[in-house]
Amino acid sequence: MGWKAAEKLIRHWKILRGDNVMIIRGKDKGETGIIKRVIRSQNRVIVEGKNLVKKHIKQGPGHEGGIFTVEAPLHASNVQVVDPVTGKPCKVGVKYLEDGTKVRVSRGIGASGSIIPRPEILKIRTTPRPTVAGPKDTPMDLVLQKTYDPKTGVGMPDL
Repeated sequence: MGWKAAEKLIRHWKILRGDNVMIIRGKDKGETGIIKRVIRSQNRVIVEGKNLVKKHIKQGPGHEGGIFTVEAPLHASNVQVVDPVTGKPCKVGVKYLEDGTKVRVSRGIGASGSIIPRPEILKIRTTPRPTVAGPKDTPMDLVLQKTYDPKTGVGMPDL
C-alpha cells in the first residue's frame, strides 16, 4: 500500500496476530475483530473484515483485473485489545507470575486486571520441524563424542 515509513516505530508491541481487538477510531469505530496481520515497519495492523476499501486492479498475465474489496491497514493506535472478562477495550500491561512466566494483563479504567491469553495461532508452526536428518545435519554419534577432557587437558587447541 503506499504509506511512507513510520517516523517513530513502536518498539515493544503489545498487540499480537490473533488478538481480539476493538477499533476505537475511524469508520468502523466500536466494532471488534481479530488481527490478521501486523505490519511493524509501518506501525499498522490488518483486522479481519474491517476497514474495507475498493481497490482497482489492472488486468495482467495470470490474473484478472477489476474492482476488489480488500482490508486496508489501520494504525496500531486506532485499535485496542478487548478485555477477556468485561469485553471492553483496555490497555495491555505485562506481569510476571510466581513461577516466573511472563503474561499480558488488562489494565486501565474499568479493566478487570485479568490475564490476556496468548493467541493460539502463534503456537502453530507454519513449517513443521524436520524429523529426518538432512544432508547438512551433524550425525548424533559425532555430536555425543567427547572431544575435550578438562582434567587432562586433552583436546585443547595449541595457541
